[in-house]
Amino acid sequence: MKLSPNTNPPEPDDLLIRLHNQTGAAVDVTGTDGSFSCPWRCHGCGEISASGDYLEYTRQRANDHATLCRASYHRLG
Repeated sequence: MKLSPNTNPPEPDDLLIRLHNQTGAAVDVTGTDGSFSCPWRCHGCGEISASGDYLEYTRQRANDHATLCRASYHRLG
């Protein structure tokens, strides 16, 4: 499967972890290690974390989402 730039974007400068959902779309955890502001974002379905949290908690939530998400957003036209 060829992923679009929407589902597999370039890595942001503050990327801490990049996971992939069931279709291969990126789920990015960004922020600064040790800070309370580490949100996650799914490039497959567009869901984002409600707020940032410490990395250890954000990582688990992002992984839980990636495990279940089957979306692969492709812009048409």
